[in-house]
Amino acid sequence: MSYKLLSYHAGRKEVRAGILVGDHVYDAARVGTDTSFATMDGVLRNWKKAHSLFVAGTKNIESGKSRAKGIALKKVRLAAPVPVPGAIFCAGANYKDHADNMAKKQGKAPDPDPHTQGLNPWHFQKAPRSTVVGPNANVKLPVYSKKVDWEIELTAVIGTTCRNVSIQNALKYVCGYTISNDLSARDMTKRPHLADDSGFKFDWIGQKNFEGACPTGPWITPAAYIKNPQNLGMKLWVDDQLMQDANTGLMLFNTAEQISHLSKCITLHPGDMILTGTCAGTGAERGIFLQSGQTVKLWIQDIGELIHKVV
Repeated sequence: MSYKLLSYHAGRKEVRAGILVGDHVYDAARVGTDTSFATMDGVLRNWKKAHSLFVAGTKNIESGKSRAKGIALKKVRLAAPVPVPGAIFCAGANYKDHADNMAKKQGKAPDPDPHTQGLNPWHFQKAPRSTVVGPNANVKLPVYSKKVDWEIELTAVIGTTCRNVSIQNALKYVCGYTISNDLSARDMTKRPHLADDSGFKFDWIGQKNFEGACPTGPWITPAAYIKNPQNLGMKLWVDDQLMQDANTGLMLFNTAEQISHLSKCITLHPGDMILTGTCAGTGAERGIFLQSGQTVKLWIQDIGELIHKVV
């Protein structure tokens, strides 16, 4: 049996790293017999050692040889897997179906495959301390926006310091994968009274960086248990209505290409997160947006289910 890597609330102010085996959560420091594994930051600073120890610990739990005591998952309050990422990089316009629909909405012809134009992936950033929230969070809709949108995204978590890596080797630096919702205030995307070529036209902070704009979780599936990150089903529901239903194979730039490109611009560190883009079915394409009281449910194959509310 495999395990999932997570963070959980161990008290009013303490968040600890844990592993999920079956339907029970075990303290990571206890299973890994290393006090530095008490937090996700400590786990990721020595990821290869930690993963090896967690694999062995999981086998001991399954065989009844472990002294670690688990807590039923239903009794545990989960935090975001990486409570405070070092950095959050988000891919823009990275699914053809979504990009084509957005172009159509704006009355433009679809863009050609960016590879044929010699282009690289492009990313924007979210503020790690202010935007990341965990499972079952209540995200407050920003008072300045009437058009907050949903965007399900496969998220790669870096586990090893990464600089100038090739596409072929890029996935070796991934600790694992989780789910994020790249919440977006669509009516803040462009300042309406400015020319399209104005340097002040776009507002990336207002659109992408309001409080709670990056729900993430429920845990990390280690990369060792994901055979191919480019072949995972993904779905998002608002209340009971299915809005997004696609596969990660539809990315324009795959996960490895994104990591490789980012690593040539800047060093990626353990705990950095890369949101790899969203598929068709967003509110902007449909002309509908999130309303207070709604529940958003996100699912990605081999990872699990993330649920949060907007209030």
